[in-house]
Amino acid sequence: QTIDKLGKAGETVKVAPGHFRNYLMPKMLAVPNIDKFAILMREQSKLYKREEEVVVKEVSKEEDDARQAEEKLKQCQAAAKRLDNALLVFRRFISEGIELRSPVTKDEIVSEVARQLNVNIYPDNLHLVSPLSSLGEFEVPLRLPRDIPRPEGKLQWTLKVKIRRP
Repeated sequence: QTIDKLGKAGETVKVAPGHFRNYLMPKMLAVPNIDKFAILMREQSKLYKREEEVVVKEVSKEEDDARQAEEKLKQCQAAAKRLDNALLVFRRFISEGIELRSPVTKDEIVSEVARQLNVNIYPDNLHLVSPLSSLGEFEVPLRLPRDIPRPEGKLQWTLKVKIRRP
């Protein structure tokens, strides 16, 4: 085994006979350098040399930043696709006609998107002028970054919200 201040695993080093006999051999940290253990030493040195040969590729900061930006863009695109195909359903009690007792606010929509779709959006991403206060289906416009391509045939991202009775 590799031992600090003595040597790496697979190396042949010279140590005092008492140190070998009293410390290294009883703890199975080393074996004597005789023909009986030569095969074991060769196999072990091959194993350890393979581990040492693993080279870590250095990545420049620009490449790393570009890779991270690309991954983030892919994650944003996947999240946007889930948002576009989703239908959020809220259940509310009504007071009169189709008026709701408690309207659906921007914060409730954001928390429901996080819960149902596992997508975190900011309240600023939703363009909701006033809380939704009646039953029915609504399309709430989303303001997502421009680098995320819009779905075909649509001018902007929308989130479908349906409010119904419990």
